[in-house]
Amino acid sequence: MTNTIQINQDRLWTTLMELGNIGLNSDPSNGVSRLSLSKEDLEGREYLIRLMKKDGLEVRVDEIGNIIGKYQGMDRKAPSVLTGSHIDTVFQGGKFDGALGVLGALEAVRTIKESGITLSHSIEIISFTDEEGTRFGTGYIGSRGFIGELDEKDLQLTDESGLTYKEALRNGNLNPENYKKAAIKPDQIKAFVEMHIEQGRVLEDNNLGVGIVTSIQGPVWLEVELDGTTDHAGATPMNIRRDASLGMAELMLEVEKIAKQYQGVGTVGKVKVEPGGVNVVPGKAIFSIDLRHGDKEQRNAMVARIYHTVQEVKVRRGLKGEIRVKKEVDPAACSEEIVQVLDEVCKERNIPTMKLACGAGHDSLILSKITKMGMIFVRSKNGISHHPREWTSKEDCVRGTEVLLHTLLRLAR
Repeated sequence: MTNTIQINQDRLWTTLMELGNIGLNSDPSNGVSRLSLSKEDLEGREYLIRLMKKDGLEVRVDEIGNIIGKYQGMDRKAPSVLTGSHIDTVFQGGKFDGALGVLGALEAVRTIKESGITLSHSIEIISFTDEEGTRFGTGYIGSRGFIGELDEKDLQLTDESGLTYKEALRNGNLNPENYKKAAIKPDQIKAFVEMHIEQGRVLEDNNLGVGIVTSIQGPVWLEVELDGTTDHAGATPMNIRRDASLGMAELMLEVEKIAKQYQGVGTVGKVKVEPGGVNVVPGKAIFSIDLRHGDKEQRNAMVARIYHTVQEVKVRRGLKGEIRVKKEVDPAACSEEIVQVLDEVCKERNIPTMKLACGAGHDSLILSKITKMGMIFVRSKNGISHHPREWTSKEDCVRGTEVLLHTLLRLAR
């Protein structure tokens, strides 16, 4: 019987487009902006809660804002099978990053429920708070709270307006003072499976709609501040300048060299110079560095090289400053058991697939610390993500959700 059940393709696509229109700029070419706990994100969260309640799920929102919809299994004492992702976006992002994993999970559970299938284990769909980290400078807030890794300093992070995370949570009618209550006990979870768009070109280059993830790279986010001297651009000779922006430029190129040397990835994605005048030598430069590698030792070696190089540049250019660690997550391997289940499901459903490593960070990376974890990748057109042109076809969304559905059935029985 379970081999014949099918998801409602149009319903899945409709919910993806409806959520994608929340936070969509008036000019669609500018993409979707649902930054965590913003007005747009809160609207998206309410939309998801309505869907979950309409489909008869037991819905709760924990103290850090994670939205959890539960489809109750027969054995109320058995650990739950978890699935989901996030619905917050980057600034001017796309409609599929994170959203497919949440709404695809909802569609899978809807189908199970409508088919009258009974399960031993409950299935819980989770939309984690602030996976992206765009607004407050660090991600995985919801998943870290879920496994008990948050602390008070996380709630004191501020956005560009100076609003703290704690204040933003309160504005969302949440109770951040009790954030520790969001932590779940590991024995309450049987496994976690996340479906996500690939955000790269590996599947497309292999003409495949679905991939099975074997491991996830671990990111380190650094914020580097360089302090020099603000001077008049015309009246200050080049040989006596303490230009913070030139120190930043030198380090940006070093990030590229270090990443290539260690066969990892390194990105400077956010920069700011002050005071920012055309005719003023910048006295301050603040910029981000995102370092990732599948091997923890190699990743740590990259970080050490960055620290050493920053110190060299500071001495050479007469600058001061500091490095702040904004996020640090170890790489993780996916559960061999879940990888095998995913592989078997794809073969049974005649869905061509391949195994691949994941370069982006996901909530699965955090959940791997307390439970068995697996990931399904779905093809991204041209490998584009975090951009208005991010696109995953309806057919690929359906294929990925079909794999998720039958994987959940196996794990929850």
